[in-house]
Amino acid sequence: MERNVRTTELVDGFRQSAPYVNAHRGKTFVVMLGGEAISQSGFHDIINDIALLNSLGIKIVLVYGARPQINEAISNAGQSSQYHNRIRITDDCNLKLIKQVAGGLLLDITARLSMSLSNTPMQGAQINVVSGNFAIAQPLGVDEGVDYHHTGKVRRIDVQGIRRQLDSHGIVLLGPIAASVTGESFNLTAEEIATQVAIKLKADKMIGFSDSNGIADEAGNIIAELMPNDAEAIYEQMLEEDDETCSGTLAFLNAAITAARAGVPRSHLVSYQTNGSLLQELFSRDGIGTQIVTEPAERLRAATISDIGGILDTIRPLEEQGLLVRRSREQLEMEIDHFIIIERDGLVIGCAALYPFDDDKVGEFACLAVHPKYRDADRGSMLLKHILLKARKQNYKRVFALTTRSIHWFMEQGFQLGGVEDLPSKKQELYNYQRKSKILVFNL
Repeated sequence: MERNVRTTELVDGFRQSAPYVNAHRGKTFVVMLGGEAISQSGFHDIINDIALLNSLGIKIVLVYGARPQINEAISNAGQSSQYHNRIRITDDCNLKLIKQVAGGLLLDITARLSMSLSNTPMQGAQINVVSGNFAIAQPLGVDEGVDYHHTGKVRRIDVQGIRRQLDSHGIVLLGPIAASVTGESFNLTAEEIATQVAIKLKADKMIGFSDSNGIADEAGNIIAELMPNDAEAIYEQMLEEDDETCSGTLAFLNAAITAARAGVPRSHLVSYQTNGSLLQELFSRDGIGTQIVTEPAERLRAATISDIGGILDTIRPLEEQGLLVRRSREQLEMEIDHFIIIERDGLVIGCAALYPFDDDKVGEFACLAVHPKYRDADRGSMLLKHILLKARKQNYKRVFALTTRSIHWFMEQGFQLGGVEDLPSKKQELYNYQRKSKILVFNL
């Protein structure tokens, strides 16, 4: 029995993640690994998950940081770092240590991504890891009389060079040290490199890791989605409360806001302490972390031919229960202009249709379906309101619906029970007296 349960969970997991595998294939993700994530015991699991993304056809640029490792190296050497405006001032002694740390991590990450032992998640992976001068730096210079020395910022990203490597199925690996056109080395933040790479590549996602699964609200619940302005308000509040010289979470949140405003559609923040958080965020409907988005993950829009598969997946369970009249793919293709959908991360999670009876100035509200996991947020009412608005724009006198089990829901929405005589003449001819559907009418 236990084996059957585990088998069912495995099968269900594959089926639920399949749409996301298809949606993400060929897309470009910029993954930022802070030094905090690298120092965790579960870091090898994160690397395995990144390798899995690569094997699924996702193009990966991996940008690593080294903040805690650099701090430790500087402390062990009996040195110290000065900061100005929360930015490290990199003098000659610091730069030497930072290059050693960054170089060591580069080799360690490359070695980890090169592993292909049997009985491991990376068996047979054979990933090409490519690093180089894809990011060109320039000095920050002097600010308010403070010389940043070897601290720099991004001057240019070699977009074509990175794309060539990604198109060859390699992972591009970038660290916090970048060269300048004058042949000097500069210390940059991983957040800035990741942000600029994501913007210049027009990446589909930027992903970062923190000690918790995203940003929490006042009650301690993870906020699933933030628009840039809301994220900025939270960032400003966190900035006031933060007493650390540098915070990885703050830095990534600021980077995600910048990326979103420059057109990167999604930036995700997940936990490096939760095993598999990256996969849960990318391959499940609700995710596990916080995403900063340029537009809401859910949107209501008119359906197109490309949505037919998603509509069929949404309505089929209700058809099998006898709650909806069965529709074929061919019928949907002919009627697709009547449908609206709710789309979440590229997947259809709800739909409804308005069938016109223009001669009678009447419309039929039909084929209302919402994915079971999303029925608790009253998305059915949202679809109905949009249909009624559409009917009013077409100057319809009323909208009717036929139902066998949702009578009370319709009445709660303002519908009233009617009879066959309230149907348009064409619909009266098609009324199924054996099905005995209740007729509900909404006067506009």
